[in-house]
Amino acid sequence: MLRNVLIAASLVFAGAAHAQGLHPLPPQPADAPWPTQDWQEAPLPSDVDRAALDLAVTEAFAGVHEQLGETRAVLVIQGGRIVFERYADGYTRDTRLNSWSMAKSVTHALVGAAVMQERVAIDTPMGHPHWRAGDRRASIPWRDWLHMVDGLDYNETAAEVAEAGNARMLFGDGRRDVALWAAERPLIHDPGTHWNYTSAGTILISDALTRAVVPDPRDATDRRNRMRAWMNTSLFERIGMRPVVEFDSQGLFYGSSLVWASARDFGRFGYLYLRDGVWDGQRVLPAGWVDFARTPGPDPNTDVYGAQWWLTPSSGPGLPDRSLITDTGMADAFSAQGHEGQIIVVVPSKDLVMVRLGLFHGGLDSWNALGDWSTRLIGAFGDRPAQ
Repeated sequence: MLRNVLIAASLVFAGAAHAQGLHPLPPQPADAPWPTQDWQEAPLPSDVDRAALDLAVTEAFAGVHEQLGETRAVLVIQGGRIVFERYADGYTRDTRLNSWSMAKSVTHALVGAAVMQERVAIDTPMGHPHWRAGDRRASIPWRDWLHMVDGLDYNETAAEVAEAGNARMLFGDGRRDVALWAAERPLIHDPGTHWNYTSAGTILISDALTRAVVPDPRDATDRRNRMRAWMNTSLFERIGMRPVVEFDSQGLFYGSSLVWASARDFGRFGYLYLRDGVWDGQRVLPAGWVDFARTPGPDPNTDVYGAQWWLTPSSGPGLPDRSLITDTGMADAFSAQGHEGQIIVVVPSKDLVMVRLGLFHGGLDSWNALGDWSTRLIGAFGDRPAQ
């Protein structure tokens, strides 16, 4: 029965992708080695606009653009090889930096790995032990949680950081049991109808995923150790990532944040999605899972978010007020984004992944500046026709 549900879900993913007219995901070049152990490097391609690239790099590392803040790492992968890489003083290719909310995209991949193993079926209710029978929240399917249309009362964009839901959940009154804090949020919208960016929902996804993988932990330490081992064997080790993943006192990985990895490892993660969830000839994520990530959710009022990944609208400003990539000619780009300007941008039409890690203290103005900068840097690289 579960296998039939999984097959049906894969067909739904593929149908949604076809309906949206998604740009094809490029295959691995025949002459490019998979970067499981290390990345092969190559010179800048001949069609790069070097003046535009040099200007963007200077802005990033010379500190001349106040809104961009401090750039610590920039990595560009095209055609399966690193073609540009630079670090600020004090940082190297081995330095692990905080993902912040880029971890949400990692959680999407981990759920995909569980779907591959028939542990999860995303059109079934996700649930939480705190919700009793008859609680409407208990009937919300995994798909709605992944699309952030769960309908919970949660505010990620409070003007005062100390009052924002994410800060309270991770570092305030919810810090000892983040999943329970998230599960206590009431419903204020019909599930499946209203998009709201929510770390609480992703925390609940990580909790449900952990219960699916480790249903019978002896204690918090056992829960953490077994879940960490599963994440390594199901995802990280398969693509050569060596991250440090943080857990709370209940043995729960945060899911929405706090994955520490190098720019090259974040590049590997983006590269997995560029290659349609396949790595070195083996499928790591289900067929259609990447297309699910880059297809808009059911709320018609937003076209900038898929399933735990940010999208680029093909026209108009979208909602919320920003889209990272501002050139609609790169509408196929999708990205993992994190607090203070952490980004992994995947651009199938250019066969490219770009990673930027750093720090800024601004809000929308800084994100707009980062989006403009990212668009110009990525735009310096030529397109690669689909094969």
